[in-house]
Amino acid sequence: MKTFKSNISKYLPAAALWFALGGIGVGLTSCDDLLDTVPQGQFTAEQLDENSVEGVLASAYAGLEAHFFGNNEAFAGPSTNWIFDVRSDDAYKGGDGTGMEENIHLLEVSELNSDNISSLNKWQNNYYAISRVHNAMLAIQQSSGVATADALLGELKTLRAWYYFDLIRIFERIPYFTEGEDANTKSNTEYSRDEIFEFIKKDLREAIEVLPAKKSSAGRITRTTAQAIMAKVCAFTSSWEDVKTYADAVITSGQYSLYNNFGDLSKIAYNNGSESIFALQTSTANDNAHINWSNLLNCTYSDGNLYGTGDNFFIGSQNLVNAFRTNPENGLPLLDGTFNKVNVTENYSGTLDPRLDFTVGRIGFPWRGHTYTQDWCRAYDIYGEYSNKKAWPAPEDALAAWPWGANSLNFMFIRYADILLLKAEALVELATGNNAATDEGLVEARALVNQIRQRAANSVDGSYTPVDLDPAKADYYVGLYPTDWDGNLYWTKERARMAVRFERRLELALEGNRWFDLVRWGNDYLIKTMNTYMQEESALRPYYQGRSVTASEIFMPIHVDEVDNSNGLYK
Repeated sequence: MKTFKSNISKYLPAAALWFALGGIGVGLTSCDDLLDTVPQGQFTAEQLDENSVEGVLASAYAGLEAHFFGNNEAFAGPSTNWIFDVRSDDAYKGGDGTGMEENIHLLEVSELNSDNISSLNKWQNNYYAISRVHNAMLAIQQSSGVATADALLGELKTLRAWYYFDLIRIFERIPYFTEGEDANTKSNTEYSRDEIFEFIKKDLREAIEVLPAKKSSAGRITRTTAQAIMAKVCAFTSSWEDVKTYADAVITSGQYSLYNNFGDLSKIAYNNGSESIFALQTSTANDNAHINWSNLLNCTYSDGNLYGTGDNFFIGSQNLVNAFRTNPENGLPLLDGTFNKVNVTENYSGTLDPRLDFTVGRIGFPWRGHTYTQDWCRAYDIYGEYSNKKAWPAPEDALAAWPWGANSLNFMFIRYADILLLKAEALVELATGNNAATDEGLVEARALVNQIRQRAANSVDGSYTPVDLDPAKADYYVGLYPTDWDGNLYWTKERARMAVRFERRLELALEGNRWFDLVRWGNDYLIKTMNTYMQEESALRPYYQGRSVTASEIFMPIHVDEVDNSNGLYK
């Protein structure tokens, strides 16, 4: 039987003085070199200096790729977390049927088993990444030749905070350890969730104190990266004053802004642009070693072999598509719950938010200058038509052979719109009044949400290429939230909360956020949302019939192999 040590720390040696840097790695010197440099050889602490330390850091950053063991592990335990969006009301698993990658299908229908390989892969990918962070920390701490040690340790603490944050959102109880502790002695019950969140925040607070204000090269963690991660962590613990503080720090830094057009999010030319705060750096260089392996299953089938015959996983749900309906009188979302009373199909003639056609493929509509048809759908009868569109640039900028659809479009873990909406959410939750005309927090929250919506409205512009919208077929209409409506107060605290939550769904759809938003909004909210969704969606997707989500099925169980191999440390 494997030992506990083999599951967490076998991948890198425990000795602090030697660091194997071959295999996966990313350079950290320029936008091109970021992924072209593959560290080789070994360094002792005495040999480590300002040049060789880049290789040590590369090993730690490589955890963001989740591509340590093989392709399937990256698919099943992805850093992009699309398999958890499949758990939400935003997406279906996709593929050629429910039996393909059945482990992810079971997540979709909330049948959580302790032998689900996605649980194991996600666990191993993150703990392997943490192990690499710790080895890099020890190397820097024991070296006297690195003048920028404090800032480099700040980068590593931020990475560690991110990996642990990713785990604590998915698993209810996890083992926590630092670079100076033996992982093989740590139980998943040693610390409470609150304590682990505090450890994560401590790392980020210390990192913020020493990180540079601006990037020295693309992809590097800076002060605003750590502040943005802190805003997301604090939102998960409902620490709203802190959310406001850290989101404000990002916003007032002057380094970020929304792209002019929503479609720019899917253009390689905008990698590391003004909206990108924290992103997975990708490349098709070095024989595609550093493409976005985590999303590779999700490429549309693409009639005509434009992307290759993709697996077409991660399909937008009908419920998500219907959420983009707008009120024809004012262009606002249907917050009263009626958005799902009418299905957006080929015959739909109502008004729509244009972000819909930047987010999913619709039969008969443009897809990056091509026409999306039913032949782009791998299993239309099972999963419908709404292939995930956001993650894919134009076919001309991607490969049409294996790895199908591979491209160098970065994946943004955090983008500026997310931070604007988190600040809006904090302002709403902190509001003591109920009047948008007098409560400054509600006033500012409305302005932030309307900033997001104005960008969506501006995106209906025929001058942008490639073409993704068809105003001749769809009536696009996005309105801004008013203070009052027909003389009656409209932007109340309750409606503002609904509006911010709905806007997060529309703006961040299919980016790995929806399930985690539902989790942090509370068990009652999640269970009501998901059970209503499964009941209504079962008319289209029979595999939802009789399915439901309970409070005990929100967090993933630790995989049975990890429990068995922990020598009783995992409960």
